[in-house]
Amino acid sequence: MPSCSPHDLQPRVQGVDAALLALYAGIDASTIGHVTEDGYVRGVQPLFRPIRLLGNAVTVRLPAVDGSVLRPALIASRPGDVLVIEMAPGDEHRACWGELRTLAARIKGLAGVVIAGCVTDVRAVTALGFPVFAEGISAVTTRPLDMGGAVNVPVRIGDVTVRPGDLVVGDDDGLFILDPARAAGIGARAAQRAQAEAERRRRLAAQLPTQLSAQLSTQLPVTTSA
Repeated sequence: MPSCSPHDLQPRVQGVDAALLALYAGIDASTIGHVTEDGYVRGVQPLFRPIRLLGNAVTVRLPAVDGSVLRPALIASRPGDVLVIEMAPGDEHRACWGELRTLAARIKGLAGVVIAGCVTDVRAVTALGFPVFAEGISAVTTRPLDMGGAVNVPVRIGDVTVRPGDLVVGDDDGLFILDPARAAGIGARAAQRAQAEAERRRRLAAQLPTQLSAQLSTQLPVTTSA
């Protein structure tokens, strides 16, 4: 039977495998930025710090004013997925994400959300520790109008075209969204750089006073870039 849904709901894509997640689990965004600029998402910021986001993209395109397509997007998602949301042109000042959707995403086991637009209920979302990258914060929100929208179609976030199943990697320093077909090679280069930086850090730390050396070894992540 034909669907009565006003939304364009395409199948979920699992483009990111366990090996890719394991590779990127120990790689910072700043280390990726030393080996490539491809996939770097300009214009979005983490809602809070410290923050870490890693997962498989489920893409969502919203029509003007209407956020109702986020419900089927949440239903279609699986644990570890990241919702990547494109707002309608001119709607970037609206918030499509807040406390209640964060609670639903937590129950579902999502890894986080990326929004080419705004987030609201900042205090509650931050208290829940749910990773959010967005262009801003707003008290003006979308409405449940059932006007349309699409799930698992290509979307645009900043200068980056995001496809279902892309790899999403973000932390305090920024966000990358990478084609899984290229991500393994980029990750291998970034991992090599991280190892070289760790060795350089150990050499530098050895020249510091004992107390400062101990602080450096305990406070800095292994892959931090200088």
